[in-house]
Amino acid sequence: MKHRFLSKRYWNSITTPMAEVVDLAYKYDDLINLSLGDPDYITDKSIIDEAFLDAHKGHTRYADSLGDPELRYEIANFYQKTYNHELSDREIMSVVGACHGMYLVLEAILDDGDEVIVPEPYFTPYYNQIQLVRGKPVILETYEKDHFQIDVEKLKSLITNRTKAIVVNTPNNPTGACLDQEHLQAIAKVAIEHDLIVIADEVYGGFSFQREFVPMATIEGMKERTITLGSFSKDYAMTGWRIGYVLAPSYMIDCIRDINEGICFCAPSISQRAAIYAIRMRESILKPMAEEYKKRVEYAYKRINEIPKISVLPPQGTFYLFVNIKETGLSSVEMSKKMLEEAHVLVIPGSAFGKSGEGYIRIACTVGVDRLKEAFDRIEKINL
Repeated sequence: MKHRFLSKRYWNSITTPMAEVVDLAYKYDDLINLSLGDPDYITDKSIIDEAFLDAHKGHTRYADSLGDPELRYEIANFYQKTYNHELSDREIMSVVGACHGMYLVLEAILDDGDEVIVPEPYFTPYYNQIQLVRGKPVILETYEKDHFQIDVEKLKSLITNRTKAIVVNTPNNPTGACLDQEHLQAIAKVAIEHDLIVIADEVYGGFSFQREFVPMATIEGMKERTITLGSFSKDYAMTGWRIGYVLAPSYMIDCIRDINEGICFCAPSISQRAAIYAIRMRESILKPMAEEYKKRVEYAYKRINEIPKISVLPPQGTFYLFVNIKETGLSSVEMSKKMLEEAHVLVIPGSAFGKSGEGYIRIACTVGVDRLKEAFDRIEKINL
């Protein structure tokens, strides 16, 4: 990528396996795409209809830089009713998806060289985003034998004078693991004792299959030191609308609003109107979708564990399965390539999610059981 017109910071940049799959998705006409976490659902028709009625009524101008007041009210109402968690409208900001929110948060909290502890395997953009704002990612490996739960003693061992924050992503992308109450409370205790911020990525909060989802900010003593990233992308099948939110103390929200003035000022008005209707209809929209994803991952779990040399843990949350391929003797990239070329099934190599993701592939169950059956029928025929 070296070019005299590009910043030298990016001369050695390498395209990630996550980015490469976008082009690979067009390689075969009969390809079954189990790679990116883009739901096969179309946004509920009633959301689309109501949003575009609002557009005709004039919601096509810039929104409030903190977000549509009506949307912020609905978000606060949801957290109060669902989790008994009180939020003021000054503790909520609409953003252009959770990735945008994460960048704003990191820009607001990190000085050059500040450290952020990131459990691995991790959602691919975390690492680059921390570096983008001149921070330092510090990797905390998690392991399949521990069901990808965070080892709190290892977490404590990584804390230095420069540690500023811990990223907590539950339900987790890519592993599907859900942190239990005991682990959340232990992490909270560490954050309080060491005066750290927790950045809680809770994008998949609607897809926790084995236990009720508990937001990190609701743990005692954590509201003032938790920054929550939320999104409408997965819970409401609204990936293309690019709408999410940040929950944080008001001084933090004021800071990220000021930063965002030099980036995009506000989230799209029409998307925020859609989000208002989505959150109002949450039960009727999310519940059947979550049940369908649970059916899919349970089917995929069964099929995977019937195939020699690959295995996966029982699904806990999200629509992802992090499949162990170590017994094949292939690297995660080699296995992904083999599945693409021999079965025309596209997945993401585990190495895209950090060093400890090697030996795994991530499967996104974003197609129906009939297509999953076809995918695994093909995979079974591969010579492993």
